[in-house]
Amino acid sequence: MPALPPHPAHDDLRRRWAATVAAATGRTPDASSPAPDRYADELLRRWTEPQRRYHTTDHLAAVLDRVDALAEYADDVHLVRLAAWFHDAVYLPQRSTNEERSARLAERTLTELGVDRERTEEVSRLVLLTRDHTARDDDANGTVLCDADLAILASPADAYARYAAAVREEYGFVPDDVYRAGRSDVLRRLLGLPRLFRTPYGQRHWEGASRRNMAGELERLQRA
Repeated sequence: MPALPPHPAHDDLRRRWAATVAAATGRTPDASSPAPDRYADELLRRWTEPQRRYHTTDHLAAVLDRVDALAEYADDVHLVRLAAWFHDAVYLPQRSTNEERSARLAERTLTELGVDRERTEEVSRLVLLTRDHTARDDDANGTVLCDADLAILASPADAYARYAAAVREEYGFVPDDVYRAGRSDVLRRLLGLPRLFRTPYGQRHWEGASRRNMAGELERLQRA
């Protein structure tokens, strides 16, 4: 197995993973338990694949941080954290089945780690929600994960520009005119939603900035 590329957050992420698995299973790993670090490293290898420019370890860490910020709104924040680990674990920009494959990976991994069936199915459901980020208002876990994943849209202007450029790099195989049309459709769909964020925190802190950033990007794409 190839060595995991170095990243300053990897040690912290391993600790966070082990703590989350322990909370989700209700037990501390012992000699008879699968070693959680092995699964963490496999996931981190996926998050450092060379085709990624935005959907990287940095994105994983950022989503986990935002889940922590929104923890009070979740029914079971440990399951939301697990879903964050898996939500882009399978990521090939040219394919449309990434979320489905990520959900299956979650089901297989969590079963091996001893997470019970009900909790495993909830993590899988949450991963699938990130296809279109349309969690219902009464879906506490879903709204936390979707808000955490979309919070990048509320970044300061320079960070948003880097995000948009990184997404374009991931789709470098797509011609400019085709990319502009597809990206514009995504932005219009998001801007057409009555609300981007469902948690009170997200609505207060991220809604306005996200809409301004996306409207600005859409205008630039249209000018191009």
